[in-house]
Amino acid sequence: MAQPLMPHATAAWLVDNSALSFNQIADFCGLHILEVQAIADDTAGTKLTGRDPVRAHEITLEEIERGAADPSYKLQMLGGHEHVRRTKGPRYTPVSKRQDKPDGIAWLIRNHPELSIAAIGKLIGTTRSTIEAIQGREHWNIANIVPKDPVALGLCSQRELDALVAKAAKKAGLAAPVDTRFDGDRAALIEELKAEREAAHRAADEAAAIEAAEAAAGVAAAAGHDEPA
Repeated sequence: MAQPLMPHATAAWLVDNSALSFNQIADFCGLHILEVQAIADDTAGTKLTGRDPVRAHEITLEEIERGAADPSYKLQMLGGHEHVRRTKGPRYTPVSKRQDKPDGIAWLIRNHPELSIAAIGKLIGTTRSTIEAIQGREHWNIANIVPKDPVALGLCSQRELDALVAKAAKKAGLAAPVDTRFDGDRAALIEELKAEREAAHRAADEAAAIEAAEAAAGVAAAAGHDEPA
């Protein structure tokens, strides 16, 4: 499926300028929903400047409004724009992020031993010799390499990493790992919202009780004034 020319910047624009769900934005931009969540929460690794896909002729405003009206609707990109995908050669990585590759490789080696050297090389866009050097702690800069999540570094998307890990786990006969990093946060958020809702209900009940008492007192006072002296 065709994707926007600048997926992250497009997702940032859609988050700020539409009522689309995170799932719809993630699907349209080819991103993982957690990446869209990070963009919405302003916790992404870099501050993104939104890119208007309507002005870029990648989607119509009517299509966005259609999606906003139906959360289950899958957005359709305008025809005539298709990426030319590279089928050979290493994955391209912007110059500004190339120094982060060793950290991302070290993280994958430590956290996903089921991944093959070829899989890591394809995901990060690096050579076999570099991966083997880091794995064997023979890399020239090994003392300064700190394992970091390649998704957080912007070296790959969460969707790409999840797909690769699931594929490797299936090949090895292992159960695909389940990302539970945000489970605690979700549970805490649910409890916090529940507590806020209960507090709001209590406050409303107390306000209603006070209002009723004041009304009763007013009626009693009025009745006292009407009694003959």
